[in-house]
Amino acid sequence: MSKTPRGLGKGLGALLGENTDLGSFRKPVEYINKTVVTDEQPQNSADIMLIPVGMIEPNPFQPRSTFDPVAMEELAESIRTLGLIQPITVRKKSADRYQIISGERRYRASRLAGLTEMPAYIRETDDQGMLEMAIVENIQRENLDPIEIALSYQRLIEECDLTQEQMAARVGKKRASVTNYLRLLRLPAKVQHDLKVGLLSVGHAKVLLGIEDEAIQEKLCDIVIKDGLSVRQLEERIRKAENAGQAKEKTVEQELPDEYFKVLEIVGKYFDNSISLKRSPAGKGTMTIHFSSDEEIHRFLKALEASSI
Repeated sequence: MSKTPRGLGKGLGALLGENTDLGSFRKPVEYINKTVVTDEQPQNSADIMLIPVGMIEPNPFQPRSTFDPVAMEELAESIRTLGLIQPITVRKKSADRYQIISGERRYRASRLAGLTEMPAYIRETDDQGMLEMAIVENIQRENLDPIEIALSYQRLIEECDLTQEQMAARVGKKRASVTNYLRLLRLPAKVQHDLKVGLLSVGHAKVLLGIEDEAIQEKLCDIVIKDGLSVRQLEERIRKAENAGQAKEKTVEQELPDEYFKVLEIVGKYFDNSISLKRSPAGKGTMTIHFSSDEEIHRFLKALEASSI
């Protein structure tokens, strides 16, 4: 994925010129005390398990047959540097074989990166209710980092077929809080890594989500760590940079009414939740949809036609 900045103001774009090499601070994510379960050990399907790569096999029904080699190498390099941030999901076929349910691209890139073990969720495909309870119980643990919470929310939606509203009720959280956690998964891998290992706070991450360009998000993340900026100081740094470059004044993001979250949920499921909505206090705003293929547009069009909108 290209990191070339797009449409940046002179002031904000100038942040790219700062030298903030933090390689010594970043270490690959490790999944401590995780092992492959055996017949003698109870299995919690909400937990992340480490599985030897040789015990994992692709899904024969995987619809995607070609993978961009350049993008694959970029992902492999990210995994070498930061580790695999988001585990894959597998199902157990036998005592020593697991089959991928989702995450084949991550699996291929991890093999390319030279990983010998992969973090994975083991899906109990024949017991939906138990899976839901296990994930909810896992979310209620106090030692989960923000990315683990976001991934657990995503699993409830995708694997247990819940809406955001239903999921919020299951975990006892406000819908807006759930949505904010899910938005964290839209951040670049490097920013997710720093959030996961505690180099960055959720408050900082929310500010970075207001920046559309990934290169700027990553650079601002580096600056926060290097200079020890608070959330308010980060906001001020961005504000000053935009003003210095005479950037267009940005409308302050408002808390969205519930019906807006419903729109994001309904439309977002056709585009892998790559959708954002901004609204002014007067009710005016914009909705941006990012799509990755013609198939996504075709699927969305069919849904619109079927609903007779």
